[in-house]
Amino acid sequence: MAACRLHMAVIPVAGLRSAVILKSNFVACPHVLSGPIRSNAFSASHGGKRRFVVHAHKVEIEHQGSTHVLEIPEDETILSAAIDAGLDLPHDCKLGVCMTCPAKLISGEVDQSEGMLSDDVMEQGYALMCASYPKSDCKIRVIPEEELLSLQLVT
Repeated sequence: MAACRLHMAVIPVAGLRSAVILKSNFVACPHVLSGPIRSNAFSASHGGKRRFVVHAHKVEIEHQGSTHVLEIPEDETILSAAIDAGLDLPHDCKLGVCMTCPAKLISGEVDQSEGMLSDDVMEQGYALMCASYPKSDCKIRVIPEEELLSLQLVT
């Protein structure tokens, strides 16, 4: 079997931090990755080789009277990790636009620069789970969609 050659370029894309373009020398390359890579954090390992490092944070999600604790990497949204863990949380577009996955940030910090919330609403501690990447251990409470919409429409 021929060796698989992989070329990668990280390019800026409007609305996203970066996109990764991968090109292999043949279509059936088993090493081709898919999906965006959000972080550019690297650390040196033995032998001078570089490895990709993504930190995970403890995220407590309060929803319908229950608290769920997940370890979520910085490059994954809270909503995506929650769905993967089997939680049934409100959502629709998964793009930070429809506002059907609102939450109140009780503690900690998230990066939601890809979402559509106004700065005023984010400063009040509101977040969209589909566009929120944990930057620290945090605690969030899922809130009714109407609560967020009333704030977003006022500001």
